[in-house]
Amino acid sequence: MQATAGGNLTYLRDNILYHQDELLQEAGVPDIFKVLDQIAARVPAGSNGVLYTPWIWGERAPVDDRTVRAGLYNLSLYNTREDILRAFLEGIAYNTRWLLAPVEKFLGRKTASINIVGGGAQSDVWCQVFADVMRVEIRQVSDPLYANARGAAWIGAVGLGEISYADVPRLVQFKRHYLPDDANRAVYEERFEVFKQVYKQMKSVYKRMNS
Repeated sequence: MQATAGGNLTYLRDNILYHQDELLQEAGVPDIFKVLDQIAARVPAGSNGVLYTPWIWGERAPVDDRTVRAGLYNLSLYNTREDILRAFLEGIAYNTRWLLAPVEKFLGRKTASINIVGGGAQSDVWCQVFADVMRVEIRQVSDPLYANARGAAWIGAVGLGEISYADVPRLVQFKRHYLPDDANRAVYEERFEVFKQVYKQMKSVYKRMNS
C-alpha cells in the first residue's frame, strides 16, 4: 500500500492552504509581495530541499521547448509553503544562470555584473538570490519599475542631441549592489546541477503529456 495517502491532504491543508504565517493575516494588503519577501528571507539557501522549475508555459531560452512545464520537486512532510516561496525565487534564478552561459558565449567574455530592473528588482532577497546563484554582482537599479520609461526618455534625448548613448551608463543610479555570498555557494552549485538534470530527465515526460 502507499506510504502516505490521506496524509497528503493533511499536508496540503496544514502546510500550504492554512499554514500559520503572515499570509493568513495579510492576504488583503495591497503589497503582498513584501510579505512574500519577508517569508522567503527566513528560509535558508536551497529552500530546505525544495526545487522549483519555472517553465510554467514552456521555455524559449536556453532551450526551445514548448512542452516542458513548471514543477515542484523533493517536497516532504517537513516542508511548508515558506520553502516553496523561496524555491520559486531560486528556480527563476537557476533558469537565468542557465541562460547566462549562451549569452556569455555570444558576448565572448564573462559577465562580472548585471543590472536588475522590473518588479522583481524591488526584492532585496531576490537580488541576493540572483547574486548567489549566478555568481555575479547584481546591481539593483533605483526605482526599477521605471526603467523602461527612463530608457525611452534617454533614447529621446539622444534623438534631440541632448546626450549621447555613451552618456547613459553614468546616468543610471543604483539603490544597492549585491555580491555573491560564499557561504551559499556549495548548495547553489549542487542545486543548479540538479536543476539541469531535472530538465534532461523530464523533457520526454513533459513531451508525452503536453504534445
